[in-house]
Amino acid sequence: MTSYIRAGVLALGLAFPVAGQAQDLAEEVQSYMDFAPYESGIIVPEQLTEDVFRAAFLVDTRDAGQFAEGSIPGAVNIEWREIPARLDELPDTGMVVLFCNTGSLSAQATFAARLLGRENVLVLQTGLLGWRETAPYKP
Repeated sequence: MTSYIRAGVLALGLAFPVAGQAQDLAEEVQSYMDFAPYESGIIVPEQLTEDVFRAAFLVDTRDAGQFAEGSIPGAVNIEWREIPARLDELPDTGMVVLFCNTGSLSAQATFAARLLGRENVLVLQTGLLGWRETAPYKP
């Protein structure tokens, strides 16, 4: 298993598998990444029209202090590194959109959620900053 995948597994908060399972895990991650299309798991602010916005479950993955300073209206706050442990708080149907300031930390959380079977979870590319600049609908 490469050190990159090992670091990713540890970052997800998963127990590192015993030696015999390490190769299986690496193959599963690679299989997922090979199968997923380039745009899989991504939504851009320009796609958040009023109807899409109203249908989405929005999750601000920044810390509580940043969330308290302002967020996208209606979003709930689950810090990015808590997503795997709190996966049951996300709807398993419908569109779930994770965001942070720019999309980098929420992308990690989205990847974790998708690896854990939540294909309805998307990352808001360019994050809150991009939403403020280019989203067509802002309640």
